[in-house]
Amino acid sequence: MTKLRDKFWLWGQSPNAHVSHIASTSRMTAMEGCTYLGIDRCCRVVMLNHPRPPFDQESIAMEPLKELVWSIIGAGGSECNDDGQGDIDEVLRQADMFPNITGGVLDDFFFKWRMELFPPESIKKINEKLKTGCSRPLDLWCVVYDHQMDLPIQEYLEHCDVITFWTWKSENLAKMEENFKRLCDMTPGKRHMVGCYMYDYGNNKEMSLETMKMQCAKYEEWLKDGSADGIIICSNCCADVGLETVAWTKNWLKKIGG
Repeated sequence: MTKLRDKFWLWGQSPNAHVSHIASTSRMTAMEGCTYLGIDRCCRVVMLNHPRPPFDQESIAMEPLKELVWSIIGAGGSECNDDGQGDIDEVLRQADMFPNITGGVLDDFFFKWRMELFPPESIKKINEKLKTGCSRPLDLWCVVYDHQMDLPIQEYLEHCDVITFWTWKSENLAKMEENFKRLCDMTPGKRHMVGCYMYDYGNNKEMSLETMKMQCAKYEEWLKDGSADGIIICSNCCADVGLETVAWTKNWLKKIGG
């Protein structure tokens, strides 16, 4: 029987990768974040140009996880991926070595400069490589923020398998149900994941515990009724800096996981 814990993912990045937002130093790795939060699935995403290929060492460390999705295009500050290619070949190489790798992800993709570098046809080709360039087909994931749904993204989303939905500013969580339904209606037949911030990055401040509880109650409802195929917790980069929301989220995941 499927448990809710089978739908938990961590948005994994390098230690201290969120230093521009969070003043405290973070030393927790993505694998340590999974262990701490009791999560056995991870999206390991390049941020601030780190890590760079080869990804072998981190793939080895995360081999105990049930699933691992590697970064094809990293966060917006990673110029290394803005070459019109991304890390698709490295993701395929990793997947041939590590059977728990099930896909690749496009982070911070729907920005003008990236959409110009990667037209829809290039995303189609990336997905085709994921389906044929490894010993087994892999999924293409992408990130969509709530404020991006009016952009011309439909043609891109057609070439993605898993759509992850993120609400950037905490005050907009009041519209998350409306926005998530709209995205699902735009992308029938896709898998839909909800991104869950433990820090209010959009406003560069701590998220209130009340807000954290509110969004997680809705995510739990969606996980149970099948509206969402999974939840992605962001991130190990803020999990060891003393945030009240992190301790609460850890207990919440443990409580509902079974």
